[in-house]
Amino acid sequence: MAYSVKADIQKEISDAELIGLTDDAGTGAIVDAPIIAAIARADALIDSYAGKVETVPFTTVPDIIKQHSITIAIYFLFARRSVVPENRAQNYKDAVAWLKDLAVGKAALPPTTEADYDDTVQVDRTQDDRKIRMGKDSDSSTRTLDNY
Repeated sequence: MAYSVKADIQKEISDAELIGLTDDAGTGAIVDAPIIAAIARADALIDSYAGKVETVPFTTVPDIIKQHSITIAIYFLFARRSVVPENRAQNYKDAVAWLKDLAVGKAALPPTTEADYDDTVQVDRTQDDRKIRMGKDSDSSTRTLDNY
């Protein structure tokens, strides 16, 4: 399963621009093959980094991975024409930097299921100071914001 799809790319760049990046034969239409190839190449790059700390390919794709797939695929589409706008090149560099950080443990993937999220926030009003306890365990006295 690809981490992004053509429709994701179309949300980021106009159809006219996408035609210019994919229509090698001059038909005036968006050609899917270069888009599919760019996404596959982007996803392979993502897997090369993420695979150091996660099982790849992802079965549930984290939003950040999807966004990086889109960003990198767009960069590869522009690179086909040898002219990558500065903002697209910077976005690509930022995505790869984050992936490198992921691979060495400086970045982490967010939870991918609701069960992975702990949105429990409790307020301890028994003391003068308000302490916000975080976590699922009932004894969170050692896990307050004061400890950070």
